[in-house]
Amino acid sequence: MLTIAQVFSLADTITPQCRALILLAVFTGLRWGELAALRRCDIDLDGQIVRVMRQLSEMRGNAPAFVAPKSDAGRRAVVIPAVITPDLTWHLAQFTAPGDDALVFTSRNSAPLRHTNFRRRHWLPALCQTGLTNVHFHDLRHAGNHLAAVGGATLRELMDRMGHSTSRAALIYLHGSMERQQMIADAISEQARHQMTSHHDATSGEPGTEESGT
Repeated sequence: MLTIAQVFSLADTITPQCRALILLAVFTGLRWGELAALRRCDIDLDGQIVRVMRQLSEMRGNAPAFVAPKSDAGRRAVVIPAVITPDLTWHLAQFTAPGDDALVFTSRNSAPLRHTNFRRRHWLPALCQTGLTNVHFHDLRHAGNHLAAVGGATLRELMDRMGHSTSRAALIYLHGSMERQQMIADAISEQARHQMTSHHDATSGEPGTEESGT
């Protein structure tokens, strides 16, 4: 599981036109095909939302094509964490062509970004420089889903964010989030201590005594 420090190290090292791609993959949990299909109109910086309306399909033997998500759950809106808004704003200004239908991420010749070319030209050199071995692009999505689980996302919220119609994949992150389990345990302890202190304060006063004559 990539740490936040490793994510930003990778983003700092990779070619500038791919920095926002790395950060968006982590902090929104979008898949490669969903990221490659994003248009300028799919990103609402004011509302802090990215809308997933399609994906880039790269089937072997066929030309790449933009297709609808595989399920209704795949068509979704994901809130963009404010921490990456400056990077996304800069990317749109520097590397994305004007026009609502302009692709957010493209190759050098403004064509759709192909996974194989991205991996060879950008991904592998960045991994080599950062010393991150055996890391795949899909691991960025895993890191983002883990962050969401640790941040307190419910099963339904994880499913919505990931674009899944079943709970099987989302449960992996809930079951594996020991940090979140520790936070929950600490919160329970704090509540218990607070209530016990209040109870003790309410009952610790001794009843008054009356003086008796002799």
